[in-house]
Order: sequence, then structure tokens, then C-alpha cells
Amino acid sequence: MSAVKIKEGVYWVGVVDWNVRSFHGHTYNTKRGTTYNSYLIVDEKIALIDSVYAPFSKELLANISEIVPLEKIDYMVVNHVEGDHSGAVPEVLKYCPKAKVIGTEKCKLGMNKNYYGSWDWQTVKTGDKISLGKNTLAFVEAPMLHWPDSMFTYIPELELLMPNDAFGQHISTSKRFDDEIDQGELMDEAAAYYANILLPFSPLVLRKIEEVVKMGIKINMIAPSHGIIWRKDPAKIINAYVKWAKNETTDKVVIAYETMWKSTELMAKTIGDGISSTGVKVVIANISEVDKTNVIKEMLDAKGYLLGSSTHGNDMLPALAGFLSFLKDMKPKGRIGAAFGSYGWAGGAAKSIESVLTAAGVEIVQPLIQCQFVPDKAELKKLFEYGVEFGNKIKKSDANCVFCKG
Repeated sequence: MSAVKIKEGVYWVGVVDWNVRSFHGHTYNTKRGTTYNSYLIVDEKIALIDSVYAPFSKELLANISEIVPLEKIDYMVVNHVEGDHSGAVPEVLKYCPKAKVIGTEKCKLGMNKNYYGSWDWQTVKTGDKISLGKNTLAFVEAPMLHWPDSMFTYIPELELLMPNDAFGQHISTSKRFDDEIDQGELMDEAAAYYANILLPFSPLVLRKIEEVVKMGIKINMIAPSHGIIWRKDPAKIINAYVKWAKNETTDKVVIAYETMWKSTELMAKTIGDGISSTGVKVVIANISEVDKTNVIKEMLDAKGYLLGSSTHGNDMLPALAGFLSFLKDMKPKGRIGAAFGSYGWAGGAAKSIESVLTAAGVEIVQPLIQCQFVPDKAELKKLFEYGVEFGNKIKKSDANCVFCKG
């Protein structure tokens, strides 16, 4: 795609990756593709904010060249060292011999280790500014949102925030702005992005938003490094981040399971029917067959988690074990949950699941429930009642107050 003007003197010069379907070492499924956003500021001095993933370097250079000759770039700002944003920096700098590279001290360390570039560096910290002429680049360090080197770049004269991985989404589209695409798809991908990338850093997200407010930073546009640009209603995504960071939830239960011969699946569906009968929303997912990224997204606003597995080798099945390892890293706060599963000659899976849920910070509110072989009629009745009991606990739990305290 060609360059797109987003503000006076500011251009999107990034690229759209229509075909990518996985991210972060296949831990994130990008069913709608993504974009790698780079921004060119043309003033008395010219700055490029972030680059793109290295395989798309030629497209980036072509987009920049539509606006200015490459050699006129004065500053290469690197908000974050991860390769999807910095990969094209070495190629850009081949054509910009006078460009100074701007980033945090930890960004400089990471860039040097990744690319071994002999570049002219200027390290910055919160409060530092660079004048481009009419406009100013102001910097706000944002460590662990989501890497230690991360920072935001802000242009006060335009009230434009370029926060790199914050407020983004993995979505490929020919449109560039929030008011140009389906709002359901947009917020669905924004929620998935937060749940799978930023959820572990929720306390830091809240503190950073509070810090930005105290600094008096006015924002009428947010230009992240993935997905669309928030021009119509940037407050919409900021408010969503506050909600997600506070772990605000709804009366919803996610039941995730892995099954060998469908017995555990029958348990999951029967428990789900019991929960649903109480009026609580239920999402049921066979973790070996569905999009795990979407399951994590569904867990973002769910009060309850129920996890189940058939027993194999006295433990849970491998796909669920991998999923629980990822969930544990997400550090969900204030959720309630329980474990279930079927077995043949010896149990073990449900107990292992319960221990992982406990380690993840999920409060176990019902004893694990197991069935040998295929649940019979009496056991199915108990499973339904188990679901009813769990659903009623969801409705009675004042989870949001707990979350807001923690």
C-alpha cells in the first residue's frame, strides 16, 4: 500500500501483512493478519517512527520515497526493539547516512545485540524532547509494556501518541482508521491483543495510564504499531484498557478441555448445560481443535474457568498442558475455577489441572470432579448439578470488587 497522510506533516508508511497467521513463536494466532505501522514526520527535520518486519523492508522504503528522499531522514526513532518493529532499521539506515537513532538505553543494548550496527545513537528517557521545527518529539518510557525497552513517542503540537505495542490489534485491512472498519471486529481483535500480550502487565498498564494523565498529555489520535489508527474515538481504547487492566469481568464461564474418547467432552458439555441453566454465559472449547488465542480472549472478561482433561500417563493431555502453561503466564487475577476429567484405570489429570490453576492464582471453589470411562445417567445428573452450583457461585461472587483491590 502507498503512504497515507494521518495528520498535517505525518504519514503512515507501514505495510499490511495479509497472510501471517501466527505470531510470537506460534503462541498467538493472527486469523485476520496484521500490519506493521511506521510513521514519517516531515518538518524542518524529518523523523521516522519505528520500522517494519524485515521481509517488508522494500515496501517501507518505497512508501517513504513517495514523500521524501530517504537520505533526508534525520532521526530513526525505535520505540521497541522486537523484530516486527525494528527489523527494517538496518536497511533504512543504509540510505540515511546522517540519521541519528533514538531509543531508550535498553533499546540501544537490544538493537546492538540484534543487528551489530555501528550507528549514531541518542538515548532518551521520560521527559526528553527533540524539536523538529514546528513539531516536537516527546518521549515516555514504558518498560514492560511489553518489553523492558519499550517507550512511547508523542507530538504535543498534534496531540498524537505513537505508543508502539500499546493499543494495537492484529488485523489486516486496506483501511487505516478506526471509523472505517467494523467496530465488532476491531474491538474483538483489540481484546485478543490485550489478553494474549498485555494481561500479565495489567498493574503496569494502569500506572502508565495514570502517569500519562498526570503529565497532562492530551490525545486526539493514537497511532499504534499494529492495526488501525484511533482517530475518531481514542478514548474508546483507553477506557477499554482501563477496564481490562482492572480485571473487570462479566457473569461468564470458559470451559476449556482436551478429550481422548469424548468422555471428557461429554462432561464439559453437561457441566456447561448446568451453568447455562442459571443464566450465566458459557463458552466451551476443545483446546486441541480451536484457536487458543481466541480462548484466552474469551477468558479476559470471564469470572469463571473450568478446565478438564482425560488422564494419560497419570496426567493431563499435552495440548491442555501447553495451554495451561500459557494461561499461568498470563496471571489472571481474581477468577474462580475448578478442574474435571475422565479416566480409565487411574486418575491424575484433574488433580494436575487443579494444581496449575492454583499456581496461576485462580481460586478453586469446587472440588475436582472425575468420571471413570463414560459418565452414566446418574453421573450426568451430578455433572449437571455441578454446573448449576458453579453457575450460582458465579452470580453470587462479587469478583470485580476483588479485582479493583488487587
